[in-house]
Amino acid sequence: MSLLTEWRDFAYALDTNKKEGQLFWGNYFSVEQGIYEKILAEPEVVVEGTVAELAEKYGTTISLMTGFLDGINESLVKENPIEEMEETTVVNLGFDKEKLYRNMVEAKAEWLYELPVWDSLLSQERRKELYLEQKKANTIVKEKKVGRNDPCPCGSGKKYKFCCGRA
Repeated sequence: MSLLTEWRDFAYALDTNKKEGQLFWGNYFSVEQGIYEKILAEPEVVVEGTVAELAEKYGTTISLMTGFLDGINESLVKENPIEEMEETTVVNLGFDKEKLYRNMVEAKAEWLYELPVWDSLLSQERRKELYLEQKKANTIVKEKKVGRNDPCPCGSGKKYKFCCGRA
C-alpha cells in the first residue's frame, strides 16, 4: 500500500467531532504551518529529498509529511508522483507562489495564507487580487431570465411570448 493511501485511509477516517480527530488535525495543521514558514522564508531554494529525509528535516513523521506533500502537490511547478510514493521516493517542494496562495485560499486555510512571510513574497494588492480571483472562481452567476413581455433575444422585434417563447 502506498504512503498516500495509508495517509488518506487513516486521516480522513478520523471523526473531527471527537477529541482524537481534533487533536490529530490540530497537530497536523501546526506541523504544516511550521513547514510552510520554513519553505516560504526561502522561496528561491527548491527543497529536494526523499520523503523520509524531508520528514526528518522538518521534524515530523513520514505520515504527516505524506499529508503535507498531498496538500502542496497541486501548487508545485513540477508535481511529485504522490500516488505511488514510498519513503525512498525523491520529491521536491519547488512551488509556484501565486498558485500556492490561491490554493490556500481555496482550502480556506486562513492560518496559512495569512502568514506574515507572505508580505515579502507577494504585495498586499496582488494577494488581494488572487484572493478575489479564487473566491469568484467558485461563484455561479445566473444569466438574467428573459421575461415573457421582453423583446425577443433573437432580434425579431417581437415580444418573446409571441416569438421564441411559444411552446
